[in-house]
Amino acid sequence: MGVTKQQVLDGLAKVKSPRGVALTSGGALSAISVSDSKVFLSINVDAAEARAWESTRAEAEAAVRAIPGVTIAMVALTAERQADAQPPRQDHHHGRDQGVQPVTAHRPPRSPASPMSKQSEIPGISAVIAVASGKGGVGKSTTALNLALGLRDLGLRVGLLDADIYGPSVPRLTGIREKPTVNDEKKMIPIVRFGLAIMSIGFLVNEETAMIWRGPMVMSAITQMLREVVWGTLDVLVVDMPPGTGDAQLTLAQNVPLKGAIIISTPQDLALVDARRGLAMFTKVNVPVFGIVENMSYFQCPHCGTRSDIFGHGGARLESERLGVPFLGEIPLHMSIRATSDSGTPVVESDPDGPHAAIYRAIGARVRDRLLGVIAAA
Repeated sequence: MGVTKQQVLDGLAKVKSPRGVALTSGGALSAISVSDSKVFLSINVDAAEARAWESTRAEAEAAVRAIPGVTIAMVALTAERQADAQPPRQDHHHGRDQGVQPVTAHRPPRSPASPMSKQSEIPGISAVIAVASGKGGVGKSTTALNLALGLRDLGLRVGLLDADIYGPSVPRLTGIREKPTVNDEKKMIPIVRFGLAIMSIGFLVNEETAMIWRGPMVMSAITQMLREVVWGTLDVLVVDMPPGTGDAQLTLAQNVPLKGAIIISTPQDLALVDARRGLAMFTKVNVPVFGIVENMSYFQCPHCGTRSDIFGHGGARLESERLGVPFLGEIPLHMSIRATSDSGTPVVESDPDGPHAAIYRAIGARVRDRLLGVIAAA
């Protein structure tokens, strides 16, 4: 019999809030989501009280994990801004909070109060790199997976974290249907497929489940998948980021010292505009941009080999030159890449000697060289 919401409430009733009352009596709990042996919830408090509630959040998470049958517990602290508080500075394009300010050569070193001061390495992982895009639909997840496989083929020990909480694609792209197990410390053990250590929120919830989560829940989930997974010893962890420049990107940049980021775009102007925003975001949080990849660069007919520039061509290369960042390569829009992705057998794995696998490995070699350069300069 699975875990019930009443069991979760009974466990949370034993936790006292900073006001001295049971957590279940203060009106701070969000709706509780229970999926098999996994429990997700948030505690909603005023922003001014967030620090005082952090120990309560940790106690609540420990109480839920102690319930027989619970394997995964994610409890987030949602710090609601009071109505009379000073509004955050808004980005004129997106209206998002600008919690991280640009880091420039003229700015003094980060103070302990800086959000970036919370960064810490993940034990056993030498480098973390992000694969990102300014918008969805550009083939970022397919590229991230095949890039990870390309790095594997170069002799590196590689992990892949699917950080796209709202639309995880890695379970389908890899054909993984099983759920991760946990060790005696209730840390998740990543699923190994194609020689990669892989973790995704999609392994924890059903594919049809709508992830109606607020920002703090997303941030908590990403932090747990970074910190509470037994990654082992890796040379590089590739993080498949959700599209855009929001909570997930800032959480990753603030949580771990990213060695670099890769921007995925298509050649068309609309995608390039959003790619510029993604590049600017990583620049603002002082993350080196390894370069831009032009995906769906051209269509190659699988029958006659004729090439058609459906979305235009060369836009990402010109943009990389204009912005002064490396151009990492172009990947065609081809039936075999789409078909192998849909079937859970990525092209680098299923056709390792084919032309498309060679393209991903070449991009992987450029990323490796950039990574080694950043490490050497540190």
